[in-house]
Amino acid sequence: MRCTKAVIYKDNLKYNLEQIRRHVRPKTEICVAVKADSYGHSAVLTAKTAHEVGGINYFAVATVDEGIELREDGITENIIVLSLCVPEEFDSLFSYSLTPFTFGEDYISALSEAADKFFKKDEKFPVFLAVDTGMGRIGCYPDEAGNEAKLIEQSAHLHLKGMASHFCESDSVTTECQNFTHLQYEEFCRAVENVQAKGINPGICSIGNSAAIMNNHDMYFDMVRPGIITYGYYPDQITKEYLQSRHEDFDIKPVMALETQIVAIRHFPKGKSVSYGRTYFCEDETDIAVLPVGYADGLLRRFSPGLEVTINGKKYPVCGRICMDQCMVNIGKDNPEVHLWDKAIIFGPEESGALTTADDLAKTGGTISYEVLTSIGKRVKRIVK
Repeated sequence: MRCTKAVIYKDNLKYNLEQIRRHVRPKTEICVAVKADSYGHSAVLTAKTAHEVGGINYFAVATVDEGIELREDGITENIIVLSLCVPEEFDSLFSYSLTPFTFGEDYISALSEAADKFFKKDEKFPVFLAVDTGMGRIGCYPDEAGNEAKLIEQSAHLHLKGMASHFCESDSVTTECQNFTHLQYEEFCRAVENVQAKGINPGICSIGNSAAIMNNHDMYFDMVRPGIITYGYYPDQITKEYLQSRHEDFDIKPVMALETQIVAIRHFPKGKSVSYGRTYFCEDETDIAVLPVGYADGLLRRFSPGLEVTINGKKYPVCGRICMDQCMVNIGKDNPEVHLWDKAIIFGPEESGALTTADDLAKTGGTISYEVLTSIGKRVKRIVK
């Protein structure tokens, strides 16, 4: 097996899911985001671990193929498809009992026509009405919600199972962003009321994401949708320290460690350049360790300079540009603590021995932990520990 691998700490995953279940009100449904292969952590593993925890009845994917993978691995809980599908995928939605987001007269009509051809008399297919309360992505406007819910309910084979929207700034603690989050909540309430005014049951209503679960307890509605907190990272400014300042305690643990091994140690004289573009020159005589991990594995090129990896309990800087399949680390001259074949940990939880997290990498690269985690490529084998 290739030495570059992602180690998934299942106990940490289970711990996070238990924390979410404990934190959320007992009657509130939980829909765990397992899209993008659970942010790179294995959607099937997450779903099966959630089943062990209990009380989690929904999973959210981004594509029909992701939903099919879960079904074919024996996941029987409700699966919601968050992104819009194309007509060629409608039959798969029906066949695998995947619940889609829908909105807009043309889209609802196309889905209804496909359902008419697929289902027998009196059979109903559940859908969620997507509502745009400020995200500016998909969804009808609140004033349109009543009429679009009516279109769904008038269809011979569609049924309104629920309504959903998505916060765009709930992970920021500034007054402006929190005010906009409250405005989105109010807009969603108005959309639900417009559906009710048509005499239609809005079903399961959902808007709360990871940040809202921890910071906006009054915005849960019927179902929350935890994403990044499932995998052990806090969303932007809603940090553990911030929550503690508000007398809240929400503890989570990173789930993934990215690790590899030293495959070469080379002596470099003062002034020798390292990697593409000759952006790095050795200031003194030193030794350079070569690691077989690069941007094709998800170690993004922009992480250097700044990235430090952990080797035997100490951090060492990556030097020069990260290559597609390799990177180089300055370990200092004649370092007795670093040897050929030693493990090098890019990021991970404390249990892995890492001194760096995906959040640290994100800050180095000017991005977010979500991108760090989901960038870990398929050729990096996932090992469950």
